[in-house]
Order: sequence, then structure tokens, then C-alpha cells
Amino acid sequence: MNILFLCTANKQRSRTAEELFSALDKANTYQSAGLSAKYVAKANTRLCTEEMLIWADKIYVFEDEHIERIKKYTGDTFLPKILNLNIKDEYQYFQRELVLLILERCSFLQNECL
Repeated sequence: MNILFLCTANKQRSRTAEELFSALDKANTYQSAGLSAKYVAKANTRLCTEEMLIWADKIYVFEDEHIERIKKYTGDTFLPKILNLNIKDEYQYFQRELVLLILERCSFLQNECL
């Protein structure tokens, strides 16, 4: 299964989730990206493309704003693949609290994929 994590800049949340699950689960393929060209450029990270959305079997975002941004550019096409983890942008990369929240909110993913 191809799983895509998306946040604003691909600096903290989505990158942590991608690297965490890539280490825990070798049966699936994980990627992450940011949804804001401005913040991705500033952080020198990866910007989400429509090809990435097509590639993904499942897409996990961290805020309602991320869903709205995807809808703005692609309409409702990818909505059935999206699940919102509802984790605010207040954590650092691989911060313990962020890792624990991701694991808690993705427990369904662990049961399904691991």
C-alpha cells in the first residue's frame, strides 16, 4: 500500500510520520510532502504534487486546512483517500509528544498495515 502524509511545510509532522512508519513497517511504502509552496520553499522540503496524490492509496493530513487546500486544487477527486489526524502544528521534528500522538492517531494504520 502507498501511504502519503501531508502537512503544511513537510518539516515536522508529515516528515516525522513518514520516517516513523517507514522504520516500523517495511510492507508498505511511505512518502510525505508539504502543501504550502511558500513554506516548503523556505524549509527546502518536498511539495505535494498531483502525481503523489494519485500514487497514494491513503492520504493522511494533520488539519482541516490541508483538506481544503487539496480540494482547492483538485476538487473532490482525492477526498475518499483522505483522513485527518487532527494534530496541530506545535511540535518539533520527532518530538516525543508528536511521535506519541501520531502513533495514537494512527493505531488503525498500525493494525491494518503492521
